[in-house]
Amino acid sequence: MSATILYLHGFNSSPRSQKASELRDWLPQLHPGIELIVPELGFDPDQAYSRAADLIQARAGQPLGLIGSSLGGFYATALSQRFDVPAALINPAVRPYDLLWDYLGAQYNPYTDEHYTLTEAHMAALKVLEPESLSAPENLLLLLQTGDETLDYRDALAYYRGVPSWIQPGGDHRFQRLERVVPAMLAFLGMGQAPKVAD
Repeated sequence: MSATILYLHGFNSSPRSQKASELRDWLPQLHPGIELIVPELGFDPDQAYSRAADLIQARAGQPLGLIGSSLGGFYATALSQRFDVPAALINPAVRPYDLLWDYLGAQYNPYTDEHYTLTEAHMAALKVLEPESLSAPENLLLLLQTGDETLDYRDALAYYRGVPSWIQPGGDHRFQRLERVVPAMLAFLGMGQAPKVAD
C-alpha cells in the first residue's frame, strides 16, 4: 500500500512554491514510495479546507501524513485533529483571522496570477475552522525558526504547548535549510526511520 503526503501551502502561495518544489525533488531520494500531493488551495478558507478534506477522505485506510506551512499549517492542524492523521507544521499561522485582518481588500497571488478580494467573511470562516482544542496533540509535530519575520514564533509555542517540537534559533519564515528536517518529518509521519536532526 503506497503512502501519501499531502502538502498544504500558505497564504498567497501555490503548488509551485519553493518548499513544494523542493519536496518534489527530495522525496524520491529519501523515500521513493511516497506520493506527494500539493493541491491548489485557493484563497477561500472553506474551499481550501474542503479540497484538502476530500483528498484525505479519498485515502481513508491508507498511510497518509500532512505537511502544512504557515496558513497551510493552520489547515493541517484542523484536519489532523478532525481525521486523526499526523501532521508536521512548518512555522504555522496561529489565529490567522487576526493575522490577516490587515490584508483585507484587494490581493494578488503572484504564483497563480490571480487578483481577488480578501473579506471579513473569509476571516469569519477561518475562525470557524479553528479547533476548539487540540484533542490529539500527539498527532502534531511543530517546526519553528525563531527568526521568522512574518509570524511571531512565540505565538505558536504558546498555542501548541505540549506538542512535540523542534525550535531552531534564527532562520526565517520560509524555514531555511528545510532539507535537514525532512527525514525527521517523514519519521514522525510514519514514513521513515527517525534520524538525528543536525544542529
